[in-house]
Amino acid sequence: MTRIFSGMQPTRQLHLGNYLGALRNWVELQNSFECIFCVVDLHALTIDQDPEVLRNNIREVTAAYIAAGIDPDKNILFNQSFVPGHSELSWILSCHAPIGWLNRMTQFKEKAGKQRDLANLGLYAYPVLMAADILLYKATHVPVGEDQKQHLELARDIAGAFNRRYETEFFPLPEPQILGEATRVMSLRDGTKKMSKSDESEYSRINMTDDADTIAQKIRKAKTDPEPLPDTVADLEKRPEADNLVTIYAALAGQTREQVVQQFAGAQFSGFKAALVDLAVAKLAPITRRMKDLLADKAEIDRLLRKGGERAAAIAEKNLNDVKDIIGLLRP
Repeated sequence: MTRIFSGMQPTRQLHLGNYLGALRNWVELQNSFECIFCVVDLHALTIDQDPEVLRNNIREVTAAYIAAGIDPDKNILFNQSFVPGHSELSWILSCHAPIGWLNRMTQFKEKAGKQRDLANLGLYAYPVLMAADILLYKATHVPVGEDQKQHLELARDIAGAFNRRYETEFFPLPEPQILGEATRVMSLRDGTKKMSKSDESEYSRINMTDDADTIAQKIRKAKTDPEPLPDTVADLEKRPEADNLVTIYAALAGQTREQVVQQFAGAQFSGFKAALVDLAVAKLAPITRRMKDLLADKAEIDRLLRKGGERAAAIAEKNLNDVKDIIGLLRP
């Protein structure tokens, strides 16, 4: 059996980077794997949340999944907090994860910054909860971006440590999948920084909820340089803003950067941006419209999440009970 597990946090709006780097690839994966797609709302609690905003964000991310093409009947689609086994297994795994392993996690150092002593325990233990998310379903493959690859390596280490401790092959060692031309979409305002929900400038990203006019405006205002597009990828990589826009075009068009460079070599950015606007609107506007329709019926989104949560809980309960038997805990 090959099983995919992946999820996104319901923090602020999903953007083009989330779509190209992950969500679009999930749509393809559902044709080849048994897939479990999660809205990881417990992870979102590592930063301060307004309860009502968080509830709406959970629904918005769910709507984005479905609008992009995830089939909630074919796949398991649910929010993490519906299944208490995520938290329970996280505690069990934390008792098998040396602190030294967590101290090596670069993302905690980046997010905590100089206020490390004031950071909450959840942010520090985030990678163990991520490991529990994956291992609770005995997932064999996890589509990840480069920034999450270290966390997946930790999940593999924890799974291996558990298996060795109890002389079992219970947990599979999940394999990373880094897919597509746009594994790392950069800011439209700074080609050296990753596109981010937390960037203060709305013009740094294209949100999944942006309408056609907003998408067009943001692309036209995207930072470039005065030179025409180069004729080789090697030259393109020396120009981060140009490279980012070409990468976005390639990902949306299903082409390689080499093909896009050959097509637009020597063109001015005004012409290239016009072509990118047409392509982005054609690909993204239908998703935005579908999201809007879905969000008009919150009760239906909640129903789909409950249905998916019940399916996820059935798998999780069996695996967690097996874990308890292995480590010596009594069950009711």
